[in-house]
Amino acid sequence: MSKDKYNIAIVGATGAVGQEMMEILDERNFPIDELRLIASERSAGKKFTFKDNELEVKKLDHSCFEGIDIALFSAGSDRSKEFADSAVKAGAIVVDNSSAFRMDEDVPLIIPEINPDALKKHKGIIANPNCTTAVSLMALKPLYNLSRIKRVVATSFQSVSGAGAGGIYELEDQISKWPDSKSYENRTFPYQIAFNVIPHIDSFLDNNYTKEEMKLHNETKKILADDAILLTATTVRVPVFRAHSVALNIETEEKIELDEAKEAISNFPGVTLVDDPGNLKYPMPIHASRKDDCLVGRLREDYTVRNGLSLWVSGDQLRKGAALNAVQIAELLVKNYVK
Repeated sequence: MSKDKYNIAIVGATGAVGQEMMEILDERNFPIDELRLIASERSAGKKFTFKDNELEVKKLDHSCFEGIDIALFSAGSDRSKEFADSAVKAGAIVVDNSSAFRMDEDVPLIIPEINPDALKKHKGIIANPNCTTAVSLMALKPLYNLSRIKRVVATSFQSVSGAGAGGIYELEDQISKWPDSKSYENRTFPYQIAFNVIPHIDSFLDNNYTKEEMKLHNETKKILADDAILLTATTVRVPVFRAHSVALNIETEEKIELDEAKEAISNFPGVTLVDDPGNLKYPMPIHASRKDDCLVGRLREDYTVRNGLSLWVSGDQLRKGAALNAVQIAELLVKNYVK
């Protein structure tokens, strides 16, 4: 018999994603007995309120997972690689938001609306996808259900909060200095981000793609369990505070009619169709911000190929791209796998 309540840990609890996890656990009334907040030594001792209870942040070490059922990791790849095994050995299931384990054959990479059955093969660690992958696939999967997608061309428009708090502060600072034409400091991004776009996210690889672009390529194949799907991406940082957008052009094996595509998207969980160009209604990050659903629109036939469609999606990368997806995985675990 399943337990009624569970002991949950958030590793990286003081960061943007960790704070979002706390908020979502509260919003969704997750069945919690104990919520344990864990972070680095410099954050230990900070206090936060959760459901009218004051919680003190504990220092992250190898002994801090005793009694935990599910550990939500949002502290970065290095921390996940160092501490995830300790959590598993203590009896917890790890849901990791970093890139540390995503392409590990023994670690399922999960978007609950898309491949929940892959959870069955977990061995203690479950990976959250990259935020851009999650937002993109929420738009692509309802179409993939109609016809296998052969090829995807993706261009992302990623908000500064995807680079953490430093990205937000840098954009705010540069906007505030703009009227006086003061000089800008570029600490988080290689160039000025205010009133600019930067076609570069993460480090460049030998093939001249960035790591961010190849994450979208590799993770899509794994989540869809389709090694043959072709995907090429250009990832771009834009001066938007929150929520990513992606322009997607796809080629399918069978023709998908526009009405059929819109119906499939409308009926897919976690997605809202916003597609009324005559009335200037289409997805925008300002409307996707702090929303659980990804917004999909600008659907149109690509007249340059036989079975082509173009579309646009906006989604909150801190929620569906990170914290919400992790909590949804935890909900599946307590429903089906944690006893």
